[in-house]
Amino acid sequence: MSSLNLDDFTDLIERPDSAVRRDAEAHRESRIVPPGSLGRLDELGEWLAAAQSAVPVRPVERPRVVLFAGDHGIAGLGVSARPAGTADRLVREVLEGGRPVSVLARRMGVPVRVVDMALDCDPGSLPEDVVRHRVRRGSGRIDIEDALTLEEAEAAFRAGVAVADEEADSGTDLVVLGDISVGGTTAAGVLVAALCGTDASVVTGRGGLAIDDLAWMRKCAAIRDALRRARPVLGDQLQLLATVGGADLTAMTGFLLQAAVRKLPVVLDGVVTAACALVGQRIAFRAPDWWLAAHDSGEPGQAKALDRMAMEPLMSHGVTVGEATGALLALPLVQASAALAAELPEAIEESEPNEVEAEESEPKEKEPEDAAEAPEEEEPEKS
Repeated sequence: MSSLNLDDFTDLIERPDSAVRRDAEAHRESRIVPPGSLGRLDELGEWLAAAQSAVPVRPVERPRVVLFAGDHGIAGLGVSARPAGTADRLVREVLEGGRPVSVLARRMGVPVRVVDMALDCDPGSLPEDVVRHRVRRGSGRIDIEDALTLEEAEAAFRAGVAVADEEADSGTDLVVLGDISVGGTTAAGVLVAALCGTDASVVTGRGGLAIDDLAWMRKCAAIRDALRRARPVLGDQLQLLATVGGADLTAMTGFLLQAAVRKLPVVLDGVVTAACALVGQRIAFRAPDWWLAAHDSGEPGQAKALDRMAMEPLMSHGVTVGEATGALLALPLVQASAALAAELPEAIEESEPNEVEAEESEPKEKEPEDAAEAPEEEEPEKS
Protein backbone atom coordinates (compact mmCIF):
# COMPACT_ATOMS: atom_id res chain seq x y z
CA MET A 1 0.00 0.00 0.00
CA SER A 2 1.43 3.36 -1.05
CA SER A 3 1.84 6.16 1.48
CA LEU A 4 1.47 8.69 -1.33
CA ASN A 5 -1.97 10.35 -1.41
CA LEU A 6 -2.55 11.70 -4.90
CA ASP A 7 -5.86 13.26 -3.87
CA ASP A 8 -3.87 15.99 -2.12
CA PHE A 9 -3.06 17.52 -5.50
CA THR A 10 -6.72 18.33 -6.08
CA ASP A 11 -6.64 20.66 -3.08
CA LEU A 12 -3.13 21.99 -3.67
CA ILE A 13 -3.54 23.02 -7.31
CA GLU A 14 -5.32 26.29 -8.03
CA ARG A 15 -6.29 27.63 -11.42
CA PRO A 16 -4.29 30.54 -12.84
CA ASP A 17 -5.78 33.80 -11.54
CA SER A 18 -8.93 34.52 -13.58
CA ALA A 19 -9.10 38.13 -12.34
CA VAL A 20 -5.57 38.73 -13.60
CA ARG A 21 -6.53 37.17 -16.92
CA ARG A 22 -9.43 39.60 -17.24
CA ASP A 23 -7.07 42.47 -16.44
CA ALA A 24 -4.69 41.16 -19.10
CA GLU A 25 -7.53 41.09 -21.63
CA ALA A 26 -8.49 44.66 -20.76
CA HIS A 27 -4.86 45.73 -21.01
CA ARG A 28 -4.60 44.11 -24.42
CA GLU A 29 -7.79 45.79 -25.66
CA SER A 30 -6.27 49.19 -24.93
CA ARG A 31 -3.18 48.60 -27.07
CA ILE A 32 -2.45 50.16 -30.43
CA VAL A 33 -3.06 46.91 -32.38
CA PRO A 34 -6.69 45.71 -32.40
CA PRO A 35 -7.48 42.66 -30.21
CA GLY A 36 -7.45 39.42 -32.17
CA SER A 37 -5.13 40.76 -34.84
CA LEU A 38 -2.20 38.84 -33.36
CA GLY A 39 -4.06 35.52 -33.37
CA ARG A 40 -3.03 33.07 -30.66
CA LEU A 41 -0.27 35.37 -29.47
CA ASP A 42 -2.97 37.34 -27.65
CA GLU A 43 -4.24 34.17 -25.98
CA LEU A 44 -0.71 33.12 -25.04
CA GLY A 45 0.05 36.47 -23.46
CA GLU A 46 -3.11 36.31 -21.37
CA TRP A 47 -2.39 32.71 -20.32
CA LEU A 48 1.10 33.67 -19.25
CA ALA A 49 -0.10 36.75 -17.37
CA ALA A 50 -2.59 34.64 -15.42
CA ALA A 51 0.10 32.07 -14.64
CA GLN A 52 2.44 34.81 -13.40
CA SER A 53 -0.33 36.84 -11.69
CA ALA A 54 1.17 39.88 -13.38
CA VAL A 55 -0.18 42.59 -15.70
CA PRO A 56 1.61 43.52 -17.82
CA VAL A 57 3.13 40.07 -18.22
CA ARG A 58 6.78 39.61 -17.32
CA PRO A 59 9.21 38.37 -19.98
CA VAL A 60 10.19 34.69 -19.97
CA GLU A 61 13.87 35.05 -19.06
CA ARG A 62 14.81 31.75 -17.40
CA PRO A 63 13.27 28.86 -19.35
CA ARG A 64 14.66 25.35 -19.00
CA VAL A 65 14.38 22.14 -21.01
CA VAL A 66 13.76 19.14 -18.73
CA LEU A 67 14.01 15.63 -20.23
CA PHE A 68 13.07 12.47 -18.32
CA ALA A 69 14.90 9.41 -19.63
CA GLY A 70 14.28 5.68 -19.44
CA ASP A 71 14.31 2.37 -21.27
CA HIS A 72 11.18 0.24 -21.59
CA GLY A 73 11.20 -3.55 -21.63
CA ILE A 74 8.43 -3.60 -24.23
CA ALA A 75 11.02 -2.38 -26.78
CA GLY A 76 12.38 -5.93 -26.76
CA LEU A 77 9.38 -6.96 -28.89
CA GLY A 78 10.58 -4.87 -31.81
CA VAL A 79 8.04 -2.08 -31.39
CA SER A 80 10.65 0.63 -31.90
CA ALA A 81 13.04 1.44 -34.74
CA ARG A 82 15.82 1.66 -32.16
CA PRO A 83 17.30 -1.40 -30.41
CA ALA A 84 15.97 -2.06 -26.92
CA GLY A 85 18.01 -0.59 -24.09
CA THR A 86 19.79 2.09 -26.11
CA ALA A 87 18.23 5.28 -24.76
CA ASP A 88 21.49 6.02 -22.96
CA ARG A 89 23.12 6.66 -26.35
CA LEU A 90 20.58 9.39 -27.02
CA VAL A 91 21.22 10.86 -23.59
CA ARG A 92 24.95 11.05 -24.27
CA GLU A 93 24.32 12.71 -27.62
CA VAL A 94 22.09 15.30 -25.94
CA LEU A 95 24.72 15.99 -23.29
CA GLU A 96 27.44 16.27 -25.94
CA GLY A 97 25.37 18.75 -27.93
CA GLY A 98 24.68 16.63 -31.00
CA ARG A 99 20.90 16.13 -30.87
CA PRO A 100 18.37 18.55 -32.43
CA VAL A 101 17.21 19.74 -29.01
CA SER A 102 20.83 20.46 -28.05
CA VAL A 103 21.38 22.56 -31.16
CA LEU A 104 18.20 24.58 -30.70
CA ALA A 105 18.73 25.04 -26.97
CA ARG A 106 22.27 26.25 -27.56
CA ARG A 107 21.07 28.72 -30.18
CA MET A 108 18.31 30.01 -27.89
CA GLY A 109 20.49 30.08 -24.79
CA VAL A 110 18.28 27.61 -22.89
CA PRO A 111 19.88 25.10 -20.48
CA VAL A 112 18.97 21.43 -20.88
CA ARG A 113 18.52 19.10 -17.91
CA VAL A 114 18.38 15.32 -18.33
CA VAL A 115 16.93 13.19 -15.52
CA ASP A 116 17.68 9.44 -15.73
CA MET A 117 14.84 7.44 -14.19
CA ALA A 118 15.34 3.98 -15.71
CA LEU A 119 18.07 3.87 -18.33
CA ASP A 120 19.38 0.38 -19.05
CA CYS A 121 23.05 1.19 -18.53
CA ASP A 122 25.68 1.45 -15.83
CA PRO A 123 24.89 4.59 -13.82
CA GLY A 124 28.62 5.26 -13.56
CA SER A 125 28.74 5.95 -17.29
CA LEU A 126 26.71 9.15 -16.93
CA PRO A 127 27.19 12.30 -14.83
CA GLU A 128 26.03 12.19 -11.23
CA ASP A 129 23.53 15.01 -11.67
CA VAL A 130 21.84 12.96 -14.43
CA VAL A 131 21.54 9.64 -12.57
CA ARG A 132 20.92 10.73 -8.97
CA HIS A 133 17.13 10.23 -9.22
CA ARG A 134 17.28 6.83 -10.95
CA VAL A 135 14.76 4.30 -9.63
CA ARG A 136 15.82 1.15 -11.47
CA ARG A 137 17.62 -0.13 -14.56
CA GLY A 138 15.00 -0.38 -17.29
CA SER A 139 11.24 -0.89 -16.86
CA GLY A 140 9.33 -4.17 -17.09
CA ARG A 141 7.73 -5.58 -20.25
CA ILE A 142 4.24 -4.23 -19.81
CA ASP A 143 2.41 -6.77 -21.98
CA ILE A 144 3.20 -9.56 -19.50
CA GLU A 145 4.47 -7.87 -16.31
CA ASP A 146 4.32 -4.61 -14.41
CA ALA A 147 6.66 -1.84 -15.44
CA LEU A 148 7.45 -1.10 -11.78
CA THR A 149 6.63 -2.25 -8.31
CA LEU A 150 4.32 0.06 -6.41
CA GLU A 151 7.25 1.15 -4.23
CA GLU A 152 9.31 2.00 -7.32
CA ALA A 153 6.38 3.91 -8.79
CA GLU A 154 6.08 5.96 -5.62
CA ALA A 155 9.82 6.67 -5.64
CA ALA A 156 9.67 7.74 -9.30
CA PHE A 157 6.65 9.97 -8.68
CA ARG A 158 8.36 11.62 -5.71
CA ALA A 159 11.47 12.14 -7.82
CA GLY A 160 9.40 14.03 -10.38
CA VAL A 161 7.93 16.18 -7.61
CA ALA A 162 11.45 16.88 -6.31
CA VAL A 163 12.69 17.93 -9.76
CA ALA A 164 9.75 20.35 -10.13
CA ASP A 165 10.57 21.86 -6.73
CA GLU A 166 14.23 22.17 -7.70
CA GLU A 167 13.33 24.03 -10.88
CA ALA A 168 10.84 26.34 -9.18
CA ASP A 169 13.28 27.10 -6.35
CA SER A 170 16.10 27.86 -8.79
CA GLY A 171 14.06 30.57 -10.52
CA THR A 172 13.04 28.72 -13.68
CA ASP A 173 10.04 30.61 -15.05
CA LEU A 174 8.92 28.14 -17.74
CA VAL A 175 9.73 24.49 -18.43
CA VAL A 176 9.92 22.86 -21.86
CA LEU A 177 9.19 19.20 -21.06
CA GLY A 178 10.17 16.12 -23.05
CA ASP A 179 11.39 12.53 -22.85
CA ILE A 180 14.32 10.42 -24.02
CA SER A 181 13.22 6.81 -24.27
CA VAL A 182 13.11 3.65 -26.34
CA GLY A 183 9.65 2.10 -26.14
CA GLY A 184 8.17 5.15 -24.41
CA THR A 185 5.56 5.85 -27.07
CA THR A 186 4.20 2.31 -26.63
CA ALA A 187 3.71 2.84 -22.89
CA ALA A 188 2.17 6.24 -23.62
CA GLY A 189 -0.25 4.65 -26.08
CA VAL A 190 -1.42 2.22 -23.43
CA LEU A 191 -2.08 5.03 -20.94
CA VAL A 192 -4.02 7.08 -23.47
CA ALA A 193 -6.10 4.14 -24.68
CA ALA A 194 -6.90 3.10 -21.11
CA LEU A 195 -7.90 6.58 -19.95
CA CYS A 196 -9.86 7.41 -23.12
CA GLY A 197 -11.58 4.01 -23.32
CA THR A 198 -10.47 3.29 -26.86
CA ASP A 199 -8.85 0.45 -28.79
CA ALA A 200 -5.14 -0.07 -29.34
CA SER A 201 -5.28 0.64 -33.08
CA VAL A 202 -6.66 4.15 -32.45
CA VAL A 203 -3.59 5.25 -30.48
CA THR A 204 -0.79 3.29 -32.16
CA GLY A 205 1.57 5.57 -34.06
CA ARG A 206 4.89 5.21 -35.84
CA GLY A 207 7.08 6.65 -33.10
CA GLY A 208 9.83 9.24 -33.22
CA LEU A 209 11.99 7.23 -35.60
CA ALA A 210 9.28 5.87 -37.90
CA ILE A 211 8.68 2.10 -37.85
CA ASP A 212 7.56 -0.04 -40.79
CA ASP A 213 4.19 -1.81 -41.09
CA LEU A 214 5.35 -5.03 -39.42
CA ALA A 215 6.73 -3.16 -36.43
CA TRP A 216 3.51 -1.14 -36.26
CA MET A 217 1.50 -4.37 -36.03
CA ARG A 218 3.77 -5.65 -33.26
CA LYS A 219 3.37 -2.34 -31.45
CA CYS A 220 -0.40 -2.45 -31.82
CA ALA A 221 -0.50 -5.99 -30.41
CA ALA A 222 1.74 -4.98 -27.50
CA ILE A 223 -0.53 -2.05 -26.63
CA ARG A 224 -3.58 -4.33 -26.89
CA ASP A 225 -2.07 -6.86 -24.47
CA ALA A 226 -0.86 -4.20 -22.04
CA LEU A 227 -4.27 -2.54 -22.21
CA ARG A 228 -5.87 -5.69 -20.82
CA ARG A 229 -3.59 -5.38 -17.80
CA ALA A 230 -4.23 -1.63 -17.43
CA ARG A 231 -8.02 -1.58 -17.38
CA PRO A 232 -8.48 -3.30 -14.00
CA VAL A 233 -6.39 -0.62 -12.23
CA LEU A 234 -7.83 2.52 -13.86
CA GLY A 235 -9.20 3.74 -10.54
CA ASP A 236 -5.72 4.01 -9.00
CA GLN A 237 -3.47 6.25 -11.07
CA LEU A 238 -0.26 5.36 -9.23
CA GLN A 239 -0.98 1.67 -9.71
CA LEU A 240 -1.77 2.37 -13.36
CA LEU A 241 1.63 4.00 -13.84
CA ALA A 242 3.32 1.11 -12.05
CA THR A 243 1.51 -1.42 -14.22
CA VAL A 244 1.98 0.06 -17.69
CA GLY A 245 3.84 3.36 -17.37
CA GLY A 246 7.44 3.08 -16.36
CA ALA A 247 9.72 5.15 -14.16
CA ASP A 248 10.22 8.02 -16.61
CA LEU A 249 6.50 8.46 -17.31
CA THR A 250 5.67 8.19 -13.62
CA ALA A 251 8.26 10.82 -12.73
CA MET A 252 6.99 13.06 -15.51
CA THR A 253 3.46 12.85 -14.11
CA GLY A 254 4.70 13.82 -10.67
CA PHE A 255 6.67 16.68 -12.21
CA LEU A 256 3.64 18.04 -14.06
CA LEU A 257 1.43 18.01 -11.00
CA GLN A 258 4.01 19.61 -8.71
CA ALA A 259 4.79 22.25 -11.35
CA ALA A 260 1.09 23.15 -11.25
CA VAL A 261 1.25 23.32 -7.45
CA ARG A 262 4.24 25.67 -7.72
CA LYS A 263 2.52 27.72 -10.45
CA LEU A 264 5.29 26.94 -12.91
CA PRO A 265 4.01 26.86 -16.52
CA VAL A 266 5.04 23.89 -18.65
CA VAL A 267 5.19 23.45 -22.43
CA LEU A 268 4.37 19.87 -23.48
CA ASP A 269 6.17 18.11 -26.34
CA GLY A 270 4.75 14.94 -27.91
CA VAL A 271 2.71 11.84 -27.12
CA VAL A 272 4.68 10.83 -24.01
CA THR A 273 4.21 14.17 -22.26
CA ALA A 274 0.57 14.25 -23.40
CA ALA A 275 -0.06 10.80 -21.90
CA CYS A 276 1.47 11.88 -18.58
CA ALA A 277 -0.59 15.06 -18.67
CA LEU A 278 -3.72 12.97 -19.18
CA VAL A 279 -2.90 10.93 -16.08
CA GLY A 280 -2.25 14.19 -14.25
CA GLN A 281 -5.64 15.54 -15.28
CA ARG A 282 -7.31 12.42 -13.90
CA ILE A 283 -5.57 13.11 -10.57
CA ALA A 284 -6.19 16.89 -10.42
CA PHE A 285 -8.63 18.38 -12.92
CA ARG A 286 -7.31 21.94 -12.62
CA ALA A 287 -3.71 21.00 -13.44
CA PRO A 288 -3.92 21.27 -17.28
CA ASP A 289 -4.55 25.01 -16.97
CA TRP A 290 -0.81 25.33 -16.25
CA TRP A 291 0.28 23.43 -19.38
CA LEU A 292 0.59 24.41 -23.02
CA ALA A 293 0.51 21.92 -25.91
CA ALA A 294 3.35 23.04 -28.16
CA HIS A 295 2.79 21.14 -31.38
CA ASP A 296 1.03 18.33 -33.18
CA SER A 297 3.57 15.53 -33.56
CA GLY A 298 1.31 13.44 -35.78
CA GLU A 299 1.00 10.68 -33.17
CA PRO A 300 -2.65 9.58 -32.89
CA GLY A 301 -2.25 8.98 -29.16
CA GLN A 302 -1.19 12.57 -28.64
CA ALA A 303 -4.17 13.88 -30.61
CA LYS A 304 -6.52 11.71 -28.53
CA ALA A 305 -5.03 12.86 -25.24
CA LEU A 306 -5.05 16.55 -26.13
CA ASP A 307 -8.63 16.32 -27.36
CA ARG A 308 -9.67 14.76 -24.06
CA MET A 309 -8.00 17.64 -22.18
CA ALA A 310 -9.43 20.26 -24.59
CA MET A 311 -5.92 21.46 -25.42
CA GLU A 312 -5.14 22.82 -28.88
CA PRO A 313 -1.53 22.49 -30.13
CA LEU A 314 0.15 25.79 -30.84
CA MET A 315 1.86 24.57 -34.04
CA SER A 316 1.86 21.75 -36.56
CA HIS A 317 5.21 21.37 -38.26
CA GLY A 318 5.70 17.60 -38.59
CA VAL A 319 8.51 17.27 -36.02
CA THR A 320 8.51 13.69 -34.67
CA VAL A 321 12.02 13.42 -33.26
CA GLY A 322 10.88 13.91 -29.65
CA GLU A 323 13.29 15.00 -26.90
CA ALA A 324 11.30 18.28 -26.54
CA THR A 325 12.53 19.48 -29.95
CA GLY A 326 9.07 20.45 -31.17
CA ALA A 327 8.18 21.99 -27.82
CA LEU A 328 11.34 24.09 -27.84
CA LEU A 329 10.32 25.53 -31.21
CA ALA A 330 7.26 26.98 -29.49
CA LEU A 331 9.33 28.87 -26.92
CA PRO A 332 10.02 31.91 -29.16
CA LEU A 333 6.28 32.26 -29.72
CA VAL A 334 5.63 32.27 -25.98
CA GLN A 335 8.38 34.84 -25.47
CA ALA A 336 7.05 36.93 -28.35
CA SER A 337 3.55 36.90 -26.87
CA ALA A 338 4.93 38.16 -23.55
CA ALA A 339 6.91 40.94 -25.24
CA LEU A 340 3.93 42.10 -27.30
CA ALA A 341 1.55 42.04 -24.34
CA ALA A 342 3.95 44.06 -22.21
CA GLU A 343 5.49 46.48 -24.69
CA LEU A 344 2.84 47.45 -27.24
CA PRO A 345 1.98 51.14 -26.70
CA GLU A 346 -1.47 52.27 -25.69
CA ALA A 347 -3.84 53.38 -28.41
CA ILE A 348 -4.25 57.18 -28.61
CA GLU A 349 -7.81 58.39 -29.08
CA GLU A 350 -8.42 61.11 -31.68
CA SER A 351 -8.84 64.43 -29.88
CA GLU A 352 -11.48 67.12 -30.66
CA PRO A 353 -10.35 70.31 -32.43
CA ASN A 354 -9.13 72.84 -29.84
CA GLU A 355 -10.73 76.14 -29.16
CA VAL A 356 -8.12 78.08 -31.07
CA GLU A 357 -8.74 76.04 -34.18
CA ALA A 358 -12.46 76.48 -33.66
CA GLU A 359 -12.09 80.23 -33.40
CA GLU A 360 -9.94 80.34 -36.48
CA SER A 361 -12.53 78.42 -38.40
CA GLU A 362 -15.31 80.94 -37.59
CA PRO A 363 -15.92 83.74 -40.18
CA LYS A 364 -14.67 87.15 -38.99
CA GLU A 365 -16.87 90.24 -39.05
CA LYS A 366 -15.81 92.92 -41.52
CA GLU A 367 -13.92 95.60 -39.68
CA PRO A 368 -14.65 99.30 -40.40
CA GLU A 369 -12.23 100.92 -42.80
CA ASP A 370 -9.57 103.07 -41.28
CA ALA A 371 -10.41 106.74 -41.52
CA ALA A 372 -6.95 107.47 -42.82
CA GLU A 373 -7.59 105.27 -45.77
CA ALA A 374 -10.89 107.03 -46.68
CA PRO A 375 -10.69 109.24 -49.79
CA GLU A 376 -10.05 112.92 -49.00
CA GLU A 377 -12.86 115.40 -49.79
CA GLU A 378 -11.95 118.06 -52.35
CA GLU A 379 -11.70 121.61 -50.97
CA PRO A 380 -14.12 124.13 -52.52
CA GLU A 381 -12.49 126.60 -54.98
CA LYS A 382 -11.95 130.20 -53.79
CA SER A 383 -13.73 132.95 -55.65
